[in-house]
Amino acid sequence: MKISLTLFTTLLLSLPLFSQNNAESKAILDKALGGLEASDGIRLSFKTTTLDPDGTSYYPESGVALIKGNRFKLEMGSMDIWFDGKTQWVYMKEANEVNISTPTGQEIASVSPLAMLSMYKNGYILKAPVSKTVNGTSVYQIEMTPVTGNKDFGAVTASINKKNQAVVQLILTAANGTKTQIDITGYNVNYQFEDTIFRFDTAQHPDVEIVDLR
Repeated sequence: MKISLTLFTTLLLSLPLFSQNNAESKAILDKALGGLEASDGIRLSFKTTTLDPDGTSYYPESGVALIKGNRFKLEMGSMDIWFDGKTQWVYMKEANEVNISTPTGQEIASVSPLAMLSMYKNGYILKAPVSKTVNGTSVYQIEMTPVTGNKDFGAVTASINKKNQAVVQLILTAANGTKTQIDITGYNVNYQFEDTIFRFDTAQHPDVEIVDLR
């Protein structure tokens, strides 16, 4: 990856802002992320909802995430998504079409629970943790805001279980105020996955239309 002089200068200018990260929030997120990264396989069940700036909710959908390192598979009612660390396959069930792409890091962060949580490590300022109850669980709620204004997300809010450091909820706020809320409804970090589970299998979808966007 080429790093331009402009990007390098931006990183240098951003260094003082990184020092503003709240140490307690960083420690909480480090524990939560460390537990996920140490697992050989993670299975999360979740519910995702889109919220307008006025609070109106729509497009609720439940799903399952299978995660191993930087690889994942998302299973939802309308689509399935595979990512093997390099290539992404998005299978749109109603259209019987799969789009193949090489996603950017930001695109991965918008769909991978693990990548969403790890965004605090690069270009985000952490606010102090706030004690709250989310979905009946006592959590530390931590808000992350981007250092620069060119991020896809205006803010990311993570709710972490106080007892076991499990992720309870993630909220992504777009620049226009629209929010994507992801509630974790089931959590297991003791799975063993074969690497093939993170790649689209054409044999299981023989009639699918393939659109290669790479």
